Amino acid sequence: MAFTYSTLRTELSNGVLWATIDNPPINLIDERFVADLIALLDDTQATGDVRVVVFRSADPDFFLPHVDLTRIAEYTAVAATSGGPDDISLGALYRRLSEARPVTIALLEGRARAAGGEFLYACDMRFASLERAVIGQPEVGTGVFPSAGAVQHIVRLTGRGQAMQVILGGEDVDAREAERIGLVNRALPDDELIAYVKALAERIGSFPEAAVRLAKRRINAAALPAKEDVQVDSGLFQILARDGSSTSRLAALMERGLQQRSRTELEFGAALGEL
Repeated sequence: MAFTYSTLRTELSNGVLWATIDNPPINLIDERFVADLIALLDDTQATGDVRVVVFRSADPDFFLPHVDLTRIAEYTAVAATSGGPDDISLGALYRRLSEARPVTIALLEGRARAAGGEFLYACDMRFASLERAVIGQPEVGTGVFPSAGAVQHIVRLTGRGQAMQVILGGEDVDAREAERIGLVNRALPDDELIAYVKALAERIGSFPEAAVRLAKRRINAAALPAKEDVQVDSGLFQILARDGSSTSRLAALMERGLQQRSRTELEFGAALGEL
């Protein structure tokens, strides 16, 4: 079975769909990526051939750095086509990712920040490169609020105190620290990472599907936040995004190379501290 998308390159092997994010120049989340994610969720819901989806990136520096700030209206409109009348946000789409039929694994070899980090947390499992993985939630430092599930997921993954530090501090977290506090399942050297994830994905894919799906459903029932909480976070983001302090700080970051392959994007946590 073929799966063809514009920002995802896919390969199906032994029940595992390897979905490689390829959306130059730096894998920003835009309407094309959102449309492809919806299509992938639709496609894998309709077939039992895909037991596990592994997301990775074609870009060695960036997994999903954040949303394309020049395309917010466009990607939001596409995201709104995925669910019901109240499911009009990226957070609602990520909730659908968490509840997807296949098991989902994020293989992090670059940077995932803001909505890119929230994509990670929405996946069922996360494995990170010790050499290259970076996670960050810079929203508060730019004057806004994580709106697509970061608050809900990070508190559950790491506890209240660590969630305060990650979200309020806005610092970049490397793979070793992400593993220590629970943001990722494991951090592994590059020469071990892919083989480890492949073995785990194929192992899960070989188990009886009904048992895997039921176990995933019950784990989600115990661990996922209520959809209403994600909707509240989305609303708070909309309020803060209209504030002048946010727009001025984002404009300053744009002048320093935000949304380009720049030091600002590579070292976002440091760049926030310099504003």
